[in-house]
Amino acid sequence: MIPAAFDYVAPTTVADALAALAEGGDEAKVLAGGQSLLPILRMRLNAPETVIDLGKIEELRGISEDGDTLVIGAMTTYADLLASDLVTEHAALLRAAIAEVADPQIRHRGTIGGALVHADPAGDVGAPVLALDADLVITGPGGERTVAASDFFEDLFTTAVGEDELLTSIRIPKHTGWGAAYEKFVRVAHQWSIVAVAATVKVADGQIAEAKIGLTNMGSTPLRAASVEAALAGGSTDAAAVAAASASAADGTNPPSDLNGDADYRKHLATVLTRRAVLAAVGS
Repeated sequence: MIPAAFDYVAPTTVADALAALAEGGDEAKVLAGGQSLLPILRMRLNAPETVIDLGKIEELRGISEDGDTLVIGAMTTYADLLASDLVTEHAALLRAAIAEVADPQIRHRGTIGGALVHADPAGDVGAPVLALDADLVITGPGGERTVAASDFFEDLFTTAVGEDELLTSIRIPKHTGWGAAYEKFVRVAHQWSIVAVAATVKVADGQIAEAKIGLTNMGSTPLRAASVEAALAGGSTDAAAVAAASASAADGTNPPSDLNGDADYRKHLATVLTRRAVLAAVGS
């Protein structure tokens, strides 16, 4: 299907993009990598009057260090993240999850910021960003504001980014030396996650000093498995101890029921994948 006609704007600065967004109002849509918006336009599920393409704004791309923090521009592609030594060293969990996103074509076009703002609970970026305790920088007419990942995801396809704002960067505390793993369950390759678990673990003196666990597609937003994190802290790295701690992974979740599985099936998967992810993270 062919999209409805729209005006196209390609600003080269954040300021110009915000101005275009203000001018377009409710009838404007922002285009990042296009992996979510373009199919919606083609199916005419949305017919904006103006599409604002962020692809020419260089200040929104790139990966850098700011002391103990990794700073990632919102328009940085998955492929650039996978190729980054900084991400590999300081945010291994993010790299592990992005490696599972779709296929190379998608990873060369899709952007981390676009995925985060789209906020699909089955997407592979939200859970690791949440688990890594990231801060998200949002820019609007009043300037910049920073929102913790725990407050960024508000509901299904809904985030803290206002209609007149843009997500401009993601700030991730360095997790240097932490093991990491992303366990994703799908029936068909390149499918959205039926359930996935993002785990990053710090091991010291043969014990788990700290663990952070994010859950994908276990509710209307990415979730933290707080009870598992608490049970793992200070515990053994052996399989039995990890399995016992992972048994509560589905506590407090509200997964969907659909053709891929009902809620109880997903809750069972969450415990299995959490155990696998933690053991893999410990081993890495």
